[in-house]
Amino acid sequence: MTDIDRTPAGVRAGGARGEGLDARLVVDHGTFRLDVALTAAPGDVVALLGPNGAGKTTALRALAGLVPLTGGHLRLDGAALERTPPESRPVGVVFQDYLLFPHLSALDNVAFGPRCRGASKSEARAQAARWLDRMGLADHAGAKPRRLSGGQAQRVALARALVTGPRLLLLDEPLAALDARTRLEVRAQLRRHLAEFEAVAVLVTHDPLDAMVLADRLVVVEHGRVVQEGTPSEIARRPRTDYVAQLVGLNLYRGEAEGHTVRLASGPAVTITEALSGAVFVAFPPSAVTLYRDRPSGSSARNLWQCEVAGLETHGDQIRADLTGELALTADLTTVAAAELDLHPGAAVWATVKATQTHAYPA
Repeated sequence: MTDIDRTPAGVRAGGARGEGLDARLVVDHGTFRLDVALTAAPGDVVALLGPNGAGKTTALRALAGLVPLTGGHLRLDGAALERTPPESRPVGVVFQDYLLFPHLSALDNVAFGPRCRGASKSEARAQAARWLDRMGLADHAGAKPRRLSGGQAQRVALARALVTGPRLLLLDEPLAALDARTRLEVRAQLRRHLAEFEAVAVLVTHDPLDAMVLADRLVVVEHGRVVQEGTPSEIARRPRTDYVAQLVGLNLYRGEAEGHTVRLASGPAVTITEALSGAVFVAFPPSAVTLYRDRPSGSSARNLWQCEVAGLETHGDQIRADLTGELALTADLTTVAAAELDLHPGAAVWATVKATQTHAYPA
């Protein structure tokens, strides 16, 4: 992620740096309570990640003013927005389904924002034309949404959000409506546009790849609370919840360390290379797990557990085995290896992991 210029806006523009976003979003909805703190400098792209029902979209709607806060605060470039109506906030929104006006052309969809803010029809259309050209859509200015591909519609929606010069850009699952092939292309385009955006962008997604590629910082939300935040590399290397571990594809355990041994809360011990003491997390990828049908006698792995295959599924070009037994874990192996081991649900196996392939860190 280092090939894109993420220099904060004031530095890129050569002017004074704005204050950015400073928010604590508290929203009570029935028995659910959202309490999430978010800060970001101009030029930052922050991704909100979390399982369904975690509160990601509620947070985004609260930033937009579509859901009222029941507590906390919301300041953008130093200005309090808690009581500012949505239409008066310097905020642009790209919704999951884009919500383009079906009866308007791409040009007039983008011109809608400037028109609402008092620009003349010709001035608004001129601004819209410049943005469509910037998005590579000048040839589609006269097309209505039904004539646009998914990727083109996404770029029109982004142009409509950016044409008014927002100080906060909100993107709600902006790639979710695209097929896999289009998603790859549009993700790269969106990354370039976000790198050029000179204010704060907040992205909601459930896709870890979208978050890792597009964002400078990830904020993971579960049950309405922030459970972990950091750069994509920090999150990927040191997950702190089962959800985050699954997100980045790691087996994760918590236990008590004494030297090179970690006694897990679930029972067995794990040998690690680090010398640690106290509460720790231990993580290792499914690819680090080697499976045997009989107890291995010549293996150099320090960690050995007797397990049973609970399930098998195709995972990319490999087979992922879910294991229960002395230690619940997932293992990745080739289809050839799975066939040679005659793996099937209920099969007894031995799982090994070398200490050098584990990673332990303070809890």
